[in-house]
Amino acid sequence: MTEALMERLKTFLNREDNSTLVGSPASQEEIAHAEQRLNVRFHEDYVHFIRTFGGAYAGLAVYAFSNGTSIGKETVVDLTLEFREQLKEHSFAEVLRAGYVISIDGSGDPIVIDQAGKVFICYHDSGEIKLLADSFEALIEDCFYEW
Repeated sequence: MTEALMERLKTFLNREDNSTLVGSPASQEEIAHAEQRLNVRFHEDYVHFIRTFGGAYAGLAVYAFSNGTSIGKETVVDLTLEFREQLKEHSFAEVLRAGYVISIDGSGDPIVIDQAGKVFICYHDSGEIKLLADSFEALIEDCFYEW
């Protein structure tokens, strides 16, 4: 992720009134364990984000291992395994098996990063899948606005 975007996020998330929006930074051990458990390799931009902020708000809730209290306690591992099981019969099940769930939209649809680093949303009601961004960084750039 660009240094400019990371600085914008740091400025926003380090404000005292935003303390519930930022978690604790992920450790290399947590990342390695999660990658092994999910049989994936996290994209470097996602790793940079979670090693800096943990699970945090950046225009959307981004889940990691220790999330901001307003985000919830589910981890990226919990969400991924849950959605892999719940949606295993959908046409996009392979995307879920090969990727990892970093967020959920307001309708309960998983937002997934695939192994190429592209970000998709999987609509559980219709079975459709839609490309949201070509990268995690592009997703954050599109979603993040300082208040």
